[in-house]
This record gives sequence, C-alpha cells and structure tokens, in this order.
Amino acid sequence: MFPTVTQTTPCAAMLLRVSLGVLFVLHGGLLKLGTFGLAGTMGYFGQIGFPPVLGAVVAFAELFGGIALILGVWTRLVALLFVPIMIGATLQHLPNGWMFASPRGGFEFPVLWTVLMLVQAGLGAGALALDPARLFGSPRTATA
Repeated sequence: MFPTVTQTTPCAAMLLRVSLGVLFVLHGGLLKLGTFGLAGTMGYFGQIGFPPVLGAVVAFAELFGGIALILGVWTRLVALLFVPIMIGATLQHLPNGWMFASPRGGFEFPVLWTVLMLVQAGLGAGALALDPARLFGSPRTATA
C-alpha cells in the first residue's frame, strides 16, 4: 500500500540534495558575492581572525558546491567537503549561544547544516542526478 524505503530513498536524497544546493547557491552567490561582494566577504573573514582569502574560498565553494549538489555531480564528495566549512561556521557562532536569532547569530543552523551534509554524503545523490562517471562510459549508477 505504501511505498517501501528502497522506493522513496532516491527521491528523499534528491530532495535533500537540491534543497541544500539551492541554499548554498543563495548563501554563497547571492549573500557573500552579491550582497557583501568578494572584497566585503574577504574583509569580514579578516576581521574575525581568518586569512581574508578564506572568505573567497568559502564563497566560491558555496556557489559552485551548491551548483554541483543541485545537478547531482560528485554529491558525496561535495557534501564531505562542506563539512569543514560548516564546522568552521559552527565554531565562529559558538560564543553567540544556541539561537540564531541572537545578536551575531547562534550556532544551531551551522550544526544542522553539518549534520545534513553528513546525511547527504551517506545517502548519495539519489534520483535525477548527473553522474560524471556515466558520461565517460562507466556502468556506475547515479545514486553514488
């Protein structure tokens, strides 16, 4: 009567993948690069004690990693590469307390994003993913 887990998991993984991808594109592309600009983002990273170039790395990682997630390209790898970025965001917001509504934001959203990236890495790309291996003739499926 109800679909089985094996029937719904690919769609659930795709929904998670595309949602995370869109949010990363918006956060990296629209916020960091569009609203603050590359110089502003790099300046902010310098103000909080990181090398300013790390601001550019994070902004472009969020933009291009988000696009990769949306498309379902190297999903497991991209999700795992986002984990250190999200841990860094968590540590940056840790002194502000739990609630993101507090001044300078809290740490619950970066913690959630870290866990979601680990879940995505575990699930793989799911349905409707572009699998680069298949483009080059490998018989591997797009669920990896």
